Amino acid sequence: MAFSKQKRRLKIRKRIRKTVTGTAERPRLSVYRSNKAIYAQLIDDVNGKTLVSMSSFHLGDDASGKTKIEQSKLVGLSIAEKATKLGVERVSFDRGGYLYHGRVKSLADGAREGGLKF
Repeated sequence: MAFSKQKRRLKIRKRIRKTVTGTAERPRLSVYRSNKAIYAQLIDDVNGKTLVSMSSFHLGDDASGKTKIEQSKLVGLSIAEKATKLGVERVSFDRGGYLYHGRVKSLADGAREGGLKF
Protein backbone atom coordinates (compact mmCIF):
# COMPACT_ATOMS: atom_id res chain seq x y z
CA MET A 1 0.00 0.00 0.00
CA ALA A 2 1.36 3.40 -0.93
CA PHE A 3 2.09 6.07 1.66
CA SER A 4 0.04 9.23 1.77
CA LYS A 5 1.93 12.45 1.07
CA GLN A 6 2.11 13.33 4.74
CA LYS A 7 3.32 9.89 5.87
CA ARG A 8 5.94 9.91 3.13
CA ARG A 9 7.16 13.33 4.25
CA LEU A 10 7.34 12.24 7.89
CA LYS A 11 9.32 9.14 6.89
CA ILE A 12 11.82 11.30 4.98
CA ARG A 13 11.89 13.78 7.90
CA LYS A 14 12.90 11.03 10.34
CA ARG A 15 15.68 9.92 8.01
CA ILE A 16 17.00 13.50 7.78
CA ARG A 17 16.80 14.06 11.56
CA LYS A 18 19.06 11.05 12.20
CA THR A 19 21.98 13.01 10.79
CA VAL A 20 21.10 16.70 11.12
CA THR A 21 21.41 18.09 14.65
CA GLY A 22 21.89 21.56 16.04
CA THR A 23 24.29 22.89 18.65
CA ALA A 24 24.70 26.31 20.21
CA GLU A 25 27.55 27.13 17.80
CA ARG A 26 25.84 25.62 14.75
CA PRO A 27 22.04 25.49 15.24
CA ARG A 28 19.62 23.63 13.02
CA LEU A 29 17.60 25.78 10.60
CA SER A 30 14.27 23.95 10.57
CA VAL A 31 11.65 24.67 7.90
CA TYR A 32 7.91 24.03 8.08
CA ARG A 33 5.69 24.75 5.12
CA SER A 34 1.92 25.10 5.33
CA ASN A 35 -0.52 26.02 2.59
CA LYS A 36 -0.64 29.67 3.66
CA ALA A 37 2.71 30.37 5.32
CA ILE A 38 6.27 29.20 5.78
CA TYR A 39 8.02 28.99 9.13
CA ALA A 40 11.71 28.82 10.03
CA GLN A 41 13.42 28.24 13.36
CA LEU A 42 16.99 28.10 14.59
CA ILE A 43 17.11 25.26 17.12
CA ASP A 44 19.79 24.19 19.60
CA ASP A 45 19.05 20.46 19.95
CA VAL A 46 21.62 19.90 22.71
CA ASN A 47 19.82 22.26 25.12
CA GLY A 48 16.39 21.82 23.53
CA LYS A 49 15.92 25.55 22.88
CA THR A 50 14.59 27.56 19.97
CA LEU A 51 16.99 30.47 19.47
CA VAL A 52 15.11 32.41 16.77
CA SER A 53 11.87 31.90 14.89
CA MET A 54 10.32 33.63 11.92
CA SER A 55 7.30 33.13 9.69
CA SER A 56 5.71 34.81 6.73
CA PHE A 57 2.94 36.01 9.09
CA HIS A 58 5.51 38.10 10.98
CA LEU A 59 6.46 39.98 7.82
CA GLY A 60 3.33 42.12 7.97
CA ASP A 61 3.05 44.73 5.20
CA ASP A 62 6.30 43.60 3.56
CA ALA A 63 4.59 40.40 2.41
CA SER A 64 1.34 41.88 1.15
CA GLY A 65 0.88 41.40 -2.56
CA LYS A 66 3.86 39.07 -2.95
CA THR A 67 3.92 35.46 -4.02
CA LYS A 68 4.65 32.70 -1.53
CA ILE A 69 8.11 32.18 -3.02
CA GLU A 70 8.96 35.86 -2.57
CA GLN A 71 7.64 35.72 1.00
CA SER A 72 9.85 32.69 1.66
CA LYS A 73 12.91 34.59 0.52
CA LEU A 74 12.02 37.46 2.88
CA VAL A 75 11.65 34.99 5.75
CA GLY A 76 15.11 33.61 4.95
CA LEU A 77 16.61 37.09 4.90
CA SER A 78 14.99 38.10 8.18
CA ILE A 79 15.98 34.92 10.02
CA ALA A 80 19.54 35.41 8.82
CA GLU A 81 19.45 38.97 10.13
CA LYS A 82 18.19 37.79 13.53
CA ALA A 83 20.81 35.03 13.63
CA THR A 84 23.69 37.40 12.94
CA LYS A 85 22.48 39.58 15.85
CA LEU A 86 22.91 36.48 18.05
CA GLY A 87 26.36 35.85 16.60
CA VAL A 88 25.42 32.77 14.57
CA GLU A 89 27.05 32.41 11.14
CA ARG A 90 26.89 28.70 10.40
CA VAL A 91 23.75 26.54 10.49
CA SER A 92 22.66 23.01 9.57
CA PHE A 93 19.76 23.11 7.13
CA ASP A 94 16.81 20.84 7.94
CA ARG A 95 14.34 20.84 5.06
CA GLY A 96 11.81 18.92 7.16
CA GLY A 97 11.11 16.20 4.61
CA TYR A 98 10.13 18.65 1.88
CA LEU A 99 11.80 18.64 -1.51
CA TYR A 100 14.56 21.22 -1.89
CA HIS A 101 12.50 23.10 -4.44
CA GLY A 102 10.21 26.11 -4.62
CA ARG A 103 9.52 27.78 -1.27
CA VAL A 104 12.07 25.72 0.69
CA LYS A 105 14.81 26.56 -1.81
CA SER A 106 13.79 30.21 -1.81
CA LEU A 107 14.02 30.37 1.99
CA ALA A 108 17.47 28.78 1.88
CA ASP A 109 18.66 31.21 -0.80
CA GLY A 110 17.37 34.15 1.24
CA ALA A 111 19.19 32.89 4.34
CA ARG A 112 22.41 32.55 2.34
CA GLU A 113 22.02 36.08 0.99
CA GLY A 114 21.51 37.26 4.57
CA GLY A 115 24.90 35.86 5.54
CA LEU A 116 24.26 32.37 6.87
CA LYS A 117 26.54 29.54 5.79
CA PHE A 118 25.19 26.00 5.43
